Amino acid sequence: MFKKILIANRGEIALRIIRTCKEMGIGTVAVYSTADRDSLHVRFADEAVCIGPAVSKDSYLNIPNIIAAAELTNADAIHPGYGFLSENSRFSAICADYGIKFIGATAEQIEKMGDKAHAKETMKNAGVPIIPGSDGLLNDFTEGIKIAQEIGYPVILKATAGGGGRGMRIVWNDGEFENAWHSARQEAGTAFGNDGIYLEKYIEDPRHIEIQIIGDQYGTVCHLSERDCSIQRRHQKLVEEAPSPFITPELRRKMGEAGILAAKAVNYEGAGTVEFLVDKHRNFYFMEMNTRIQVEHPVTEEVISFDLIKEQIKVAAGIPISGKNYEPKLHAIECRINAEDPFHNFRPSPGTITNFHSPGGHGVRVDTHVYAGYTIPPHYDSMIAKLICVAQTREEAINTMERALSEFVIEGVKTTIPLHRRLMKDPNFRAGNFTTKFMETFDLSEYPDEDDE
Repeated sequence: MFKKILIANRGEIALRIIRTCKEMGIGTVAVYSTADRDSLHVRFADEAVCIGPAVSKDSYLNIPNIIAAAELTNADAIHPGYGFLSENSRFSAICADYGIKFIGATAEQIEKMGDKAHAKETMKNAGVPIIPGSDGLLNDFTEGIKIAQEIGYPVILKATAGGGGRGMRIVWNDGEFENAWHSARQEAGTAFGNDGIYLEKYIEDPRHIEIQIIGDQYGTVCHLSERDCSIQRRHQKLVEEAPSPFITPELRRKMGEAGILAAKAVNYEGAGTVEFLVDKHRNFYFMEMNTRIQVEHPVTEEVISFDLIKEQIKVAAGIPISGKNYEPKLHAIECRINAEDPFHNFRPSPGTITNFHSPGGHGVRVDTHVYAGYTIPPHYDSMIAKLICVAQTREEAINTMERALSEFVIEGVKTTIPLHRRLMKDPNFRAGNFTTKFMETFDLSEYPDEDDE
């Protein structure tokens, strides 16, 4: 087992990893930017090293500084968390070159699944259902039009190196194709330094369902059931839950098997997530694979009583997994609490938190790195907390979430708590009647709340 792990991340996920390391008797090293000097992950780690100024490229994306911090503190492993360098194949390879274990996928595995066009071809060869579309990248828009005419509109153009909805365009007919092609390529090139574009059939009003998998260093892979991530805005997830209210036991079995096939196709090591789109007829199609821990991993942990971070560390240390597939025994829901103003187009709201009260009680978990007096910097993702509620049934989990949200006090900045309070009241959400388009028509003014302002 590792003696000391450096956490190459910040905020709640860094604190989450530190907690598990402490329980395992492993030393911890926090790295931080000058903007995060007062963050809780810095306070609770055994050691802390400043790796640069506030801007991410000079700190949390600064590979030389992170490697130097690991060598300075004699860390024998690095956990990248999510975001930042967690799916950077070069970083994984550099860690290996320096004899530091990267707690995650190998460089080769990241490269295979990080290029979405290549990943799609890999999944097709492995027998995982894929969405009809181009075989690899498009050479030009005329080739795209020809394929779209064959498989039928609407289609979607996607950046091969994309994420977060950037480099994506829905095309409804031949006349729209050329402009969409040029726009998608330009955005992809700017955002990712790679303007490669591929095409898929656009699945209208789908559910976004992901399968959590774990693979060890000896070829064994298991799945830990599914999460429903359909409640999202502009391709950014807002609410996640496990299990999905839409998935039947038979479909869960099929999707779990497909997730295992996907992981085995690249000899996957570590925790990963295979993401699928599921249409209204419950046909499912591979979308992408995330070769890291997910933001929403706590909902899986809560429904099967399983520490995913601990399992990541054990796999990285060469400990074999049991190979057992897991079924959800409870129901869990996670609300992402962002420092954003939902009443003004989700405008970011950095600043100092003047008052903070975390909810508690049975079935309530809060993952956060903030506190009263903490100043939220403007340089990073706006998520400041995750509220996870678990109960015997979905209805009970929603009721617990309603109660917990009513107790959650964050003053001094605007947050998405009022949005989540409204969501929990919505009859369609409560009935499990939603798709990825749900938030496009959700009316924030429908459920007035005296605590909003």
